[in-house]
Amino acid sequence: MQLHDIYIRDPFILPHDGVYYLYGKLELNDRKFVVYKSNDLKEWSEPKVVFKPPSDFWATKDFWAPEVHVYKDKFYMFASFKAEGKCRGVQILVSDLPDGEFIPLTKYPVTPSDWECLDGTLYIDNAGIPYMVFCHEWTQIGNGAMYYAKLSEDFTHLVTKPQKMFQALDYPFVESPIRNRECYVTDGPFLHRCDNGDLLLTWSSYGQNGYFINVLKSNNGEIDGQWEAQNMLFDHHGGHGMLFQSFSNELKLVLHRPDRPLGAERAIIFNLLESEGQLHIYLPE
Repeated sequence: MQLHDIYIRDPFILPHDGVYYLYGKLELNDRKFVVYKSNDLKEWSEPKVVFKPPSDFWATKDFWAPEVHVYKDKFYMFASFKAEGKCRGVQILVSDLPDGEFIPLTKYPVTPSDWECLDGTLYIDNAGIPYMVFCHEWTQIGNGAMYYAKLSEDFTHLVTKPQKMFQALDYPFVESPIRNRECYVTDGPFLHRCDNGDLLLTWSSYGQNGYFINVLKSNNGEIDGQWEAQNMLFDHHGGHGMLFQSFSNELKLVLHRPDRPLGAERAIIFNLLESEGQLHIYLPE
């Protein structure tokens, strides 16, 4: 299979031991997560199911945005889930293998139970302390927000109160995708430490040209800094991206495009140039 053959929204690629693992779903409303494997980012395997909810799993819909991080020899999947009458939340699952069966660490999400949340991602600070960055969704608060909180060492719960990083309308280029409605989106966060020590965050929202990926920089090089807008990394109806290092030591960006119509989304991989704390796309693959 090639990327144009694979339906995927909110793509996430984990490079591990000579193999690239691409996590997603088979179709928009699927209630399972799958992985595709590749040695060269061009030819991909058939999908393998890595998470199928157990019979007593709390969520019934909106299985979204799986991403997998390695931490202390375990593989942790961060994903968003929803059920009628319950807030959307970020739950963490674990496996011994990148393509193994992922098991929920806890019965319910780690995000606040009365918040509509999504798109949790992992950040490890310079002292090795794990944090989760996630979105407090516009569906509940109108002006979507980004938060961080320290994670327990076993990833089963937050050990600090979530702290606000920014809200969508902090940046003048954010617009509502729905006319005459208070709908200002924050989603798809991903953190990247530059060679010069700068801490960047990529995230998605909607602007003049549709769905985009913007780059923010922490003014103190850490998660608790002020997040200053840098540049639009991609602003043509594509987003929810993440960065990874190829086995040939090239920095890459993967995102989905188009954002609409639902079901048409495909992953696109770009080469990135990092220079003095700045990121730029320089050659699509």
